Formats: sequence, structure tokens, C-alpha cells
Amino acid sequence: MHLKMILKIIGILITVYSLSLVPPIIVALIYGDGALFSFSATLLLTLTVGGLLWYLTRHARADLKIKDGFLVVITFWTVLGLVGAIPLHFARGVELSITDAIFESFSGLTTTGATVMTGLDDLPHAILWYRQQLQWLGGMGIIVLAVAILPMLGIGGMQLYRAETPGPMKDSKLAPRISETARTLWLIYVALTVLCALAYWAAGMNAFDAVGHAFSTVAIGGFSTHDASIGYFNSVAIETIAMVFMFIAGVNFALHFTAWRHLSLRTYLLDPEFRAYAFVLSAGIVISTGYLLLTHTYPDWQTALRYASFQTISLATTTGFASTDYLSWPAFVPVMLVMMSFIGGSAGSTGGGMKVIRVLLLYRQGLREIVRLLHPNALMPLKLNGRVVPESVISAVWGFFSLYVFISGALGLALMALGLDAVTAFSAVAATLNNLGPGLGKVGANFQHLPDAAKWLLTFAMLLGRLELFTLLVIFTRAFWKA
Repeated sequence: MHLKMILKIIGILITVYSLSLVPPIIVALIYGDGALFSFSATLLLTLTVGGLLWYLTRHARADLKIKDGFLVVITFWTVLGLVGAIPLHFARGVELSITDAIFESFSGLTTTGATVMTGLDDLPHAILWYRQQLQWLGGMGIIVLAVAILPMLGIGGMQLYRAETPGPMKDSKLAPRISETARTLWLIYVALTVLCALAYWAAGMNAFDAVGHAFSTVAIGGFSTHDASIGYFNSVAIETIAMVFMFIAGVNFALHFTAWRHLSLRTYLLDPEFRAYAFVLSAGIVISTGYLLLTHTYPDWQTALRYASFQTISLATTTGFASTDYLSWPAFVPVMLVMMSFIGGSAGSTGGGMKVIRVLLLYRQGLREIVRLLHPNALMPLKLNGRVVPESVISAVWGFFSLYVFISGALGLALMALGLDAVTAFSAVAATLNNLGPGLGKVGANFQHLPDAAKWLLTFAMLLGRLELFTLLVIFTRAFWKA
């Protein structure tokens, strides 16, 4: 491993991140709240540490290997989560313990949206902005941002990009150079955020709420500036805008780029993952609406459709916004929606979960095995969009699925051992591992009351979900540390 090169890149990334503390400082100055000192001190700390790391290793030159890329991504996400907790712990008027601040920081950066904070309507504006901004930076990934804007990371940048981005097939690039690919993804991301903010503002949100909710909507994060989330506004227009942009953000960003480049919507319609994604959400909306009507939860189909559509898209894409108290619905619907979060968004999107492409491959592989019972000697390559899927990819998907199920069960049992009931324990794991946010039972509203040990376990689950298991777990293998 090239330790000096790794430390150099970590220093550069921390320095880049320090610049993101400027907007909260500006917000604190505008609103005159008590968070100015904590953000200013954190900015000085990160700038000093990042700059010092870079200066001490500035002469390091080496191509990043696969191991180096994994170690950079894991180290930086861990450091960033810890550093991100500093303003939350020390800001006046917030009063979060170190454990709670770290939990909230990782929840924001991993776009999980699980929170230990209440009384959001009365918090300093700078803290509210900061929570939303954490999700926005974590959505596309600050490492992808660094690859986009720092040519010095062009060498070996592919290793960082592959370790950072979600999905089973990570070698596809939108441009010849990886830095151009990263830049393209961020341009799309910023453009969607601006459009979303303008739409929210036009629908009646003030500028602060519009930008803040645009951050968390496009990042599929789910943090809000109000305790009642999107339900605070009680607006069909705002809910519709949120649904549109949650849906868009759950689509592979490479598809957005291709559709924009060719100015054609056929790109979406021809993509099997997009069709499966749209089908799953549509089926969820139909089932939820029908069940709410059958159980007389709402008096008419319009109201049932309004709330069922929003909560289905919000939870299935792993955003986690709420437009109503859906936990009071008949248990079948909330449980079904949390289960849908295991599917999550598309690969290459800001959504969490296992990703639609993996579930689609598992489904088709299952069908192929059934047919093989009748024709054991037949050659039946698995195809997707007219192309044969390599057996190595199918094996990796099966391995990912098996590990996902095992970890979900193990973490759920661990939480039960800490005293949580079964519903709370396993839904908390689903909420964090899928980067969903809200769970069921005692974690339906927030995670504040959980014991510290449970919060640390769930923080680990958030990072596992964000880095898609393998990227994080690989460092615990003996093979990784062999020369």
C-alpha cells in the first residue's frame, strides 16, 4: 500500500470538505443564531488538519491500487462522519451527546435520514442548513466531487470512483476520463437540485426551506427543517414536486445523462432497470391505495391515493419523508413499504437498498433455475437489455444478497440482545442498512431513546449500506492486509 499517497489524498479531501462549512457560517451570520462559533472552529480545525496532511505528504507520487482506493474511501467516510459531528455536539441550543452527534452526522452523510433530534422548528437555522447540506454532499459523494474538480486525483481516480459509487457493474464511464465522468454526474446532480429548489419555492416554500428540502430530496436523504417533515406544508403541489424529484433521483444518473445528450425519453423506456423500478413503485402505490380504501382509513380514493403515492415513493426510494402519520395506518402498509426499501433505488442513483438491478437479476436468475429443472443440459445465458450478463456478475449479486440478508439478521438479533423488541430492532436495521431513515415501532418517529450501544451498531449499519457492504467489509479480511 502507498501510505503516504493515501494520507495525501485524505488531506486533500478533508481540505475540500472544510470549504463546505462556509455556507453554514454565512447562514449563522444572517440569522444571528448560536452556531457560529462551532462552525468556525470546525472550519479552522479541518482546514489545518487537511492542509497539514497534504503538506507533509505533498511529494508523494504513486498510482493508486485497488486496496488503496478502498482504504481511502473507508478512511475518509469515517473521518468525515466524525468531523461532521463536531458542530452538532458543540453548537449552542442543540445539546447532543457525542454518540448522538456522530449518529446524526453519519445519518446525514450516508443519506439515511434517521434522526435523534426533535424540536427542529426551534433549532438554529445554521444547524438546520448543515443537516440538509450533509445529505446533499453525501448523496453523490464528496469523493466523486473531488475526482471531478481535482485533476491531481486523475491518476488512480477510477479506484476511488469504483469504491464510492453504488451498483454491481461499476466499470462503465460516461466520458473517456474518469474526472469527466465524475464532473458530468455532479453537473446533473446540481442541475436537479436547482430545479427542485425553484419548484418548491414556486409552490409556496420560503427560500430557506426550498433549498434545504431540495438538498434532501435529490440526495434521497429525508431530513427536513420541520418535525412534521413535508406534512408541515400540507400542500398537494409540494408533495407532487417531492414525488417527481424523489422518483427522478432514484433513477440511474447515467440514464439521465444519455437521455439529455440524445434529447429522447426512449432511453428510459428501453432500460430494463428503469422499467422494473417504475413497475415496483406503481405496484406499491396501487396496493397501498387499495388497502387504505378497503380498511376505510380514508373516506375517498383521492385522499387515499394522495398519501399512499407519497409514502410509497418516499419509503421505496429510501428517502424517508412523511406527509402524514402513516404509522397509524393498518400495519400491512407500513411494513410493506419498509420491505420495499430493501429493493431501493436504481444502481448509479442516490437511493439506498440493494438496488433494483440486483433484485431484477436475482429474479431472472431464479426463473432460469426453474427452467433448468426441465432442461438441465440447455445453455441459457442470462441477458439484460440484449446483452449477456457475465456469470461473475451474477455470482457477485448472489453473494451480495446472501451477505445482506445475513447482516440484517445478525444486526437485528444484536439489537434485540440490547433490549429492543423485534419490530423495533429489525425495522431499525432496515431503516439504517437501506439508508431509509424512519423505521417502525419505537423508531418510527426518531432514534433518540435507543441505548448508545444500539446507536453505534446502527451507525455502522448506515456506513455498510452507503458503501454497499463489500467496500467496507473487505478491510476486515486477511487477504486485504497481505503484502
